[in-house]
Amino acid sequence: MTMSGGSRDKRGPPAMTTQEHHQILSEIAALKKMLAQLPESSVIERMSLEARKEALEEELASQRQAGAEEVPLGYKRTEAGVIPEDWEIRPLGDIASIRNQKILPSNVDPDTLCVELEHIGQGNGRLLEGSTARNSTSSKYRFFTGDVLFGRLRSYLRKYWHASRDGICTTEIWPLMVNEGRIDSRFLYATIQSDRFIEAASISYGTHMPRADWTVMKNFEVCLPPLPEQRAIAAALYDADGLIGALDALIEKKRAIKQAAMQQLLTGKKRLPGFSGEWEIEQLGNIADLHRQSVYPANFPETTFTHYSLPAFDDKQHPVIELGIAIKSSKFLIPQDAVLVSKLNPRIPRVWLPHNADINAVSSTEFLILTPKENISRSFLFMLCSSPVFYEKMELSATGTTGSHQRINPGDALKIQLQLPIDFKEQTAIAAVLSDMDAEIAALERRRGKVEQIKQGMMQQLLTGRIRLVEPPEAAA
Repeated sequence: MTMSGGSRDKRGPPAMTTQEHHQILSEIAALKKMLAQLPESSVIERMSLEARKEALEEELASQRQAGAEEVPLGYKRTEAGVIPEDWEIRPLGDIASIRNQKILPSNVDPDTLCVELEHIGQGNGRLLEGSTARNSTSSKYRFFTGDVLFGRLRSYLRKYWHASRDGICTTEIWPLMVNEGRIDSRFLYATIQSDRFIEAASISYGTHMPRADWTVMKNFEVCLPPLPEQRAIAAALYDADGLIGALDALIEKKRAIKQAAMQQLLTGKKRLPGFSGEWEIEQLGNIADLHRQSVYPANFPETTFTHYSLPAFDDKQHPVIELGIAIKSSKFLIPQDAVLVSKLNPRIPRVWLPHNADINAVSSTEFLILTPKENISRSFLFMLCSSPVFYEKMELSATGTTGSHQRINPGDALKIQLQLPIDFKEQTAIAAVLSDMDAEIAALERRRGKVEQIKQGMMQQLLTGRIRLVEPPEAAA
């Protein structure tokens, strides 16, 4: 169903920015909390806070009215937006509640599942791992199969799980139980994944450790279709989750296959057909040159640089294209045919193969800038520096505190011994096989990204009733 937008009254209020909208929502949430905690005797202060809250709510309402869209036949306008006429708006607290059963781990079976925030995947709803009650001592919430778990600490991290078994969890997670007569637990699970819910939950208290506030979230308005339609919507979204999960499993399998292939091909334990030449053991410094020519891009404010940095690498992004004036620290120049290897926290492989066409390429000084010597394939050098064997040796040679502050000295890195074939053609062939595996994994990741986008689009349409999976009552009649 297509829903057309209406015209804006030119005499209405000016358009509100997203930041202003969020600020008003945040202030309203804070006022609601203050009113809930205010003693009944504080009449004047209560009146003042109520007046401010009502003024802000009127401002939001006028903005909605100014940009209101035409309501299609069979739909109605609500505070939460335009929804089908047979849907209702219910506060979250009316249809679900926190299972507030606190318990000490010592009072349950030691093998009981114990879920901490770090055990839940970010934005994918998966239980990555779990502990047991015997490994915990602090007070926990009890949860049961079918409960919807939502991470209240830093809600923007999107930590949620639809419990498939009983257990206990940190009190930084809300175990939500549903009123089964009003809402299907799988529909609630879909609702808490929506941008609207996450945005509301992120209006929290605390700055260093922000937490969602139930006194606010219990008033969150849920667009509630009849139960049969809830179940249909949940089933459609679960099918999308199933496809995403299958792709994730396939990607992990392909990564494991590639890792095994690297272990075999980059050590000579397995040879490609047609090759039988000798291999040799060489130090990294004998097969690659280290480059450390530095530049201060800010001295060239109008020059465009291609900037490789560790944060961009961690986010799986491309290098940043920016003017020199925006780069405030010293960088390394990247020569042609270079391979970038992170020297920071070497237990995490971070290797980059820059495009030779990049203009004025520079990198963080936390990279080793390597170029292959004569008779060494650049693509093979890249694969060699990406291998588990190489990174195990990098970690052994690193100094400093274990974790993100570990670094390897460039001189120590150049002393790492590696095996490689003398034949340049064999080097190239090995690199080609591994590159093909990388390309297959990248194609699967792109497909997974597209399915995730489709699911997000489905949520936008299904959770607002713009697309109906169950025939409306008037149509059925």
